[in-house]
Amino acid sequence: MLLDGDSESSSFHEDMVRIADRLPFHDEYRRVRHLTLQRTQEIPITDDELNKVLSACPHLETVVLTGVPETTNRSIVSLAHNAMNLQGLDISGCSSITDVGVLEITNKAPPLQSIVLNEVVGLTDPSISAIAKTCSRLVELELCGLPLISALSIRDVWSFSRKLRKLRLANSPRISDKAFPSSLPSNIGSDLDDEKPLPHRPITWLEELPPLILQHTAENLRILDLTSCNITDEAVEGIVRHAPRIQTFILSGCSSLTDKSVESICKLHEHLDVIMLSHVGNITDAAVVKLARSCVNLRCVDVGFCRNLTDMSVFELAGLPSLRRLSLVRIHKLTDIAIFALAEHAVGLERLHLSYCDRLSLEAIHLLLRKVGRLQHLTATGIPSFRRKGIHRFTEPPPAHCNADQQAAFRVFDGDNVAGLRKFLDKEDKRRREAEARNIPFTPRSDDKLELY
Repeated sequence: MLLDGDSESSSFHEDMVRIADRLPFHDEYRRVRHLTLQRTQEIPITDDELNKVLSACPHLETVVLTGVPETTNRSIVSLAHNAMNLQGLDISGCSSITDVGVLEITNKAPPLQSIVLNEVVGLTDPSISAIAKTCSRLVELELCGLPLISALSIRDVWSFSRKLRKLRLANSPRISDKAFPSSLPSNIGSDLDDEKPLPHRPITWLEELPPLILQHTAENLRILDLTSCNITDEAVEGIVRHAPRIQTFILSGCSSLTDKSVESICKLHEHLDVIMLSHVGNITDAAVVKLARSCVNLRCVDVGFCRNLTDMSVFELAGLPSLRRLSLVRIHKLTDIAIFALAEHAVGLERLHLSYCDRLSLEAIHLLLRKVGRLQHLTATGIPSFRRKGIHRFTEPPPAHCNADQQAAFRVFDGDNVAGLRKFLDKEDKRRREAEARNIPFTPRSDDKLELY
């Protein structure tokens, strides 16, 4: 039998509500636990209205304000003062918020586990350092598109946020190698001051920061996004040494990386299942081959725009037993032989991106469609062989911003349209074989009829 207090507590939790894309009504203020404002275009919400609500809702646990970009520090301060059990906060795109609002959150020290601050462009290092030092339960932290944060605050994240499972730092241009754990063994950090060659140019205070030598490892970190960060191979080596169980590693646009980084990533072995290396143009077949042989559980690989790669890389990637998504966009050296390898071995493939691989034939893609029955998405924009008449009707509509040439080249097949394309090509192949058997000319057509004439 429940005691009276237990009964009241149970009743209280059952009475709590989740509200999405509208503000709670007055009688819901004390009952709302989760407030999600993402799609509010039809009925815009002002900061005054939001501030009034946040000042009166004491039991909020998760708050998402991405649909209210006009949110100001005033509303965040009200939230900090009233929601003492706040566990999740997403204010992405709320560009009017500054350090004032975020520091007020950290001053109240709620039990935050998830903070998403993407595109809150006014934030600086003190806010991020305060989050790292006060939010001891933090498991998710997203800091993408913050132009003012530097290595100084990210070092605090590595030092203090030891429970993190997800860390996103994409498109933050001031983040460099100094932000990440050093690849040097911890026992030689004290010797670094003995070797200081004279600088050939004035150096900044960021460059004078000593290597980040940590005594612990980030055993919990599973997702790390460093898209377009200004890092080198040394940073990747230090990250892998410090966070040996990363599952999703996103390094797209880190153009300074070389094969040495991929060799470091290979040390993640069976833990790694998603690797994104698009626009990392210096990597070669040798590194991709080693990656495929070391990280055998990979299910998602993106090596788009890596123009040094050839069919050899695809031969190795095709043999990955768990491969589900593969992006080979604008790898001009690819030939039909790579597609044959995928058709033969990558039978579990679900999404394949081949746009601007202009040496591929329609016959090779047809074989792939017949062999890989799970394929649900195929991109083939910019492949000359896909300009063949009759194919265009199976593509998705091109984006509105595309010009006439881009619309003409757009070829993206999704869901039932993948199956429709396969059936269309099957019928054409059958007509071709029948024409050869009867020794009569064959002319490609855009209809689905099987008759030759």
